[in-house]
Amino acid sequence: MRVLGIESSCDESAAAVVEDGRLLLSQAVASQADLHARFGGIVPEVASRQHLLEFLPVLQKTIEGAGGWGAIDAVAVTRGPGLAGSLLVGFNLAKALAFARRLPFVGIHHLEGHLYANWIQGGQWDGEARKPPPFPSVALIVSGGHTDLVYVEGHGRYRLLGRTRDDAAGEAFDKAARLLGLGFPGGPPVERAAREARQPVTFPRPTLRDGSDDFSFSGLKTAVLRAVEERKGTTALTAEQVTDLAAGFQRVVVDTLTEKLVKVVRDTGAQAALLSGGVAANGALRQEVIRRSPVPVWCPRPALCTDNGVMIATCAYFRLQAGLRHGWDLDVQPNLPLVS
Repeated sequence: MRVLGIESSCDESAAAVVEDGRLLLSQAVASQADLHARFGGIVPEVASRQHLLEFLPVLQKTIEGAGGWGAIDAVAVTRGPGLAGSLLVGFNLAKALAFARRLPFVGIHHLEGHLYANWIQGGQWDGEARKPPPFPSVALIVSGGHTDLVYVEGHGRYRLLGRTRDDAAGEAFDKAARLLGLGFPGGPPVERAAREARQPVTFPRPTLRDGSDDFSFSGLKTAVLRAVEERKGTTALTAEQVTDLAAGFQRVVVDTLTEKLVKVVRDTGAQAALLSGGVAANGALRQEVIRRSPVPVWCPRPALCTDNGVMIATCAYFRLQAGLRHGWDLDVQPNLPLVS
């Protein structure tokens, strides 16, 4: 079965065709990162308008790469969570395509899609065509808007173990980068700066007093702000100060995420650890999880960690195999929960 997946939850206009939930046939992504960089963050209205401009070329490239419309057996699209305006562009496009071509139609949860990026053949961290992850697994889905620990019992069966109580890890990267003058989005420039550090700054670990498996990064963000103010004074930060602050910040985030993931893997007896989401592209995080995990680790290649249509098509295949079909009355849900 060949599934066309469409993703537009934020600022990427993306489409892909995946065969049998494993083999990527074609994909295209139009990123708006440069467009939003001038604002220091995503502007929802700008994002939705840009999707209108980008999607037809993206779709055309994807369909041609897969061999034409005759090769498509179903259409899937992100229905939430995400920015309402952005979701509506991709969602209505997918619904119209499925209706016009009389194809099965499925709406997919964005975070579930990130999780299923680990099923793509050849997409794991070591670049080899490994087998699909076993069940049960524990997934760390970490992005600009979400930091969730999820127990994966089987296809479509999840239990939420922990989540962020304030800033998501990706959001914390963006805010730290802004404080350090590194631009937007914050993840890649912070990682690059951290590699050049000589003496990383020591920041306090964000610890929750109730001992839960939730996350909190707002205090770390404040600690970075204070550290910048102490060093900056009336002049700009030196290049060495920027790299040392970036390295210290990244070290705390990586250590916190890894420690929580490893803990719940041991607590649940899971057979695998899964990394997903945009922050999973961070090399320091990937290496630390692999080093400390007591079980095998699956992680998509960096290009499939950020938002893409591949993960939506992959997830949809398993949903379709289980008999799921959505009607034309389905709508987007910007705050759609993964576990109800």
